[in-house]
Amino acid sequence: MSKNLDKRRCVVVMYDTLCRHFLPNYGNEWVIAPNFERLAKKSIQFENFYVGSMPCMPARREMHTGRYNFLHRSWGPLEPFDDSMPAILHENGVHSHKVTDHLHYWEDGGATYHQRYSTFDLVRGQEGDKWIGDVEKLRDPNFGSERWSELQRLNNQKQDNINREHMGRAELQPQYKTFDLGLEFIDRNKDADNWFLQIETFDPHEPFFTQQEFQDLYPHEYDGPPFDWPPYREVREDEQTVEHIRYMYASLITFCDQQLGRVLDAFDEHNLWEDTMLIVNTDHGLLMGEHDWWAKVVTPFFQEIAHIPFWAYDPRTPDIVDKKSDALAQTIDLGPTILDFFNIPLTEDMQGKPIFDYTSAEKEIRQASLYGVMGGQVNVTDGEYVYMRANTTEDNKPLFDYTLMPTHMKNRFKPRELQEWEKVEGFGFMKGCKVMQIPTRTFPIFYSKDNPLGRGRTATLLFDVNADPGQLNPLDDQAIEMRMIKLMIKEMARNECPSEQYVRLGLPEPERLGKGHGDDLIKMPSDKAILNSCVLKKPQGVESAEHGAEGFPKMPFKDVFWEGEKTLRSTTFPDNLRLRPGYLISQSDKPIKKDKK
Repeated sequence: MSKNLDKRRCVVVMYDTLCRHFLPNYGNEWVIAPNFERLAKKSIQFENFYVGSMPCMPARREMHTGRYNFLHRSWGPLEPFDDSMPAILHENGVHSHKVTDHLHYWEDGGATYHQRYSTFDLVRGQEGDKWIGDVEKLRDPNFGSERWSELQRLNNQKQDNINREHMGRAELQPQYKTFDLGLEFIDRNKDADNWFLQIETFDPHEPFFTQQEFQDLYPHEYDGPPFDWPPYREVREDEQTVEHIRYMYASLITFCDQQLGRVLDAFDEHNLWEDTMLIVNTDHGLLMGEHDWWAKVVTPFFQEIAHIPFWAYDPRTPDIVDKKSDALAQTIDLGPTILDFFNIPLTEDMQGKPIFDYTSAEKEIRQASLYGVMGGQVNVTDGEYVYMRANTTEDNKPLFDYTLMPTHMKNRFKPRELQEWEKVEGFGFMKGCKVMQIPTRTFPIFYSKDNPLGRGRTATLLFDVNADPGQLNPLDDQAIEMRMIKLMIKEMARNECPSEQYVRLGLPEPERLGKGHGDDLIKMPSDKAILNSCVLKKPQGVESAEHGAEGFPKMPFKDVFWEGEKTLRSTTFPDNLRLRPGYLISQSDKPIKKDKK
């Protein structure tokens, strides 16, 4: 039974790099996170929530606009033609407020986002944020030399070490300050109507820095230098170091859990459950040694990265809590869900859908979800299968960014990148603007089959993620591939995908019959044309999907084993461990050492 509300307020708690498989809600048995479990009992927990555009700022553009980013441009700001959910709220009398320590908002590629809120507050100090100016230490080649050798030379790591000197206790951490500001807003406005609050923290993104009190919760053996910042590359470290990094990440999860508990306490204290929507989300996950890789972006977007946690509470239906939903949802649904809650119509360019229109009635939000990064594999899932489509052209071209604001993450486009841009007619969602068509800068290393970074990104892969959640066994099934290609093409067409993307991916292009996003406005290519594009029957697809640097063990997709060893076992979720002699798997998949005799 839907409830009439006297007030309407909404709180979003957003984390960065919150891994689903590290949370007890989703089956983890050793990470300490009681408030995430508490949250699940007060909300709907989504089991099939996926990323859209990767990584950080592309995901936030989706949250604002309700449509995919990655097929038209890479990392960058909100465009002049973009819809913005918080700005639309403000225009309709709903005060939007943001508190965040996410440093990408004050870089070139994120500078237009926080300004869309009615009011905002920014907290400094995360991930090498250029915050504390200590000239001598920044110039000192020996400063930070006791830390992990590979990271000593990098300026952002040096800056981060300086910033940490000003965070002697948990209360001085940027995350803690961010939640302080969010709770102050709630306390100040607890009796007011029509407001939206976004509490957004950069944690548990790397570096995995916490105070000793949180690290002490995860005792383990480690005798190496300080190391809490995994590099973006293949794993070269030994099992003790891999275990250490995972425990450092777990300690940061526990810190995040503590802050989440403060928000839940505020909901209890002020009885916000009566009239306030609560959403808890993240932008993406992370590889923590799974598939023999660290981090994200340089590998295929395996489930550890793309399949993310999500919780939502709707005060209009207060009895629908402590439930799990299998509805297929993703980041593009956030903006539409919030607008719908405040009875504000969605814009015609939004592709996302209000999730509560479907979960309460157990209806389908969508048949398929697209996700990916500009110039990488295009991925599609129906909740059962994941299909990863790689480039079929040797140079990963043609490929273009379409923008009116040519900026990368931390800098502007360089003159050499702009020497060949052309002015072209924009797409339908660009509201009549002509835009810059700029050849996309794609580093050859990312699509080279001869380089570990390219290996895997250049493979077209199909997985049954229900039967094989660790994605260790690629399928060779032409019928399933045909069905997934059809879903991919249809979703690409709905997004007004540029023609060159179909060329790059070796896919036949459908014909768009109108401006909308519906199936009836898309004329699909013939089955014969699609059949001719299937590639999984070629054995090199599996071969190119292996990971690992030269001289280091590789993780094949079929079984977990290491050079010189017998097969240990087929891996089941969450495998997520780099196994070597001397280690076993406990029932909780937490690494435990063999007893030494």
